[in-house]
Amino acid sequence: MAPSVTHVTGTVAGGVEVRFTQDGIAVCRFRLTETPTQWDATAQKWRDLEPIPYICTAWRDLASNAAESLVDGVSVLVKGRITGAKDDSIYLSIDDLGISLRRRIAYTETSLPSPIAARPVTAPPAPQPAAASRPSTGRPGSPPAWWGQKQSANWS
Repeated sequence: MAPSVTHVTGTVAGGVEVRFTQDGIAVCRFRLTETPTQWDATAQKWRDLEPIPYICTAWRDLASNAAESLVDGVSVLVKGRITGAKDDSIYLSIDDLGISLRRRIAYTETSLPSPIAARPVTAPPAPQPAAASRPSTGRPGSPPAWWGQKQSANWS
């Protein structure tokens, strides 16, 4: 009998643990909690049912990517095979994994700007005019035009 394939939407509970086999193959494991909801017709609202705990295992590139991407509290979508049930938890071997976009934005490597774009831009220094040839700016508080001429002629 083939293992049962299922799709689960839940929240990562705790950290992601990653290890490597003797052959260097990455294996990660994390806990997932699914909280099913049910419509309560008398109260006219949704109510949460008993949470279902899962223990998820991923291998190879999926394990490495999961270890880099998942943190406690992230909502995820999991496709996997049920491998067992023990201690009130369902064990899943994950075939595919994605971050749920229901409550957050996820960025991919290609959707982020390059590090060069984040570098601060410095403008070249503006040239400073010589003190003797400083024209009048016409702003309040600036000296009149004749002031620079008299100063450069040594006030004669």
